[in-house]
Parts: sequence; C-alpha cells; structure tokens
Amino acid sequence: MASVRDLLRFLQRHGYLKVRQTGSHIILEHATRRMVVVPNHRGDVPRGLLIRILKDGGFTWEDFLKS
Repeated sequence: MASVRDLLRFLQRHGYLKVRQTGSHIILEHATRRMVVVPNHRGDVPRGLLIRILKDGGFTWEDFLKS
C-alpha cells in the first residue's frame, strides 16, 4: 500500500499542483489532465481507491510502482 504522502509526491512529480484543500480532501490539477481529489486521512490509502485516483490521473498501478 501507499501513504497519502507517497501518492501526493508521485502526482506532483508528474505535473499535478495542489490548488486547494476542502476539509480532509486535497484537490490537485494538471494543465492537460483531469483534476484528482486525494483524501488526506491517516494511514495508507486503500488499494482500490489508490488505483482509482491513479486511473483518473491517467496513470497505471505499474507507473506508480516504478517511481
């Protein structure tokens, strides 16, 4: 599994920028890709949610594991 910090770091390395935070949800935008919302909770991001966030951002699980 991956922590929220790992996921945010991955997305920011690939051009996503944090534009705002509403409660415990961090909203990231990219110039040419879809906006993604990352829940900022303690512990690891559940695998299904992690894969959904990556897919929404245009990435695969393998892309995340390579980095």
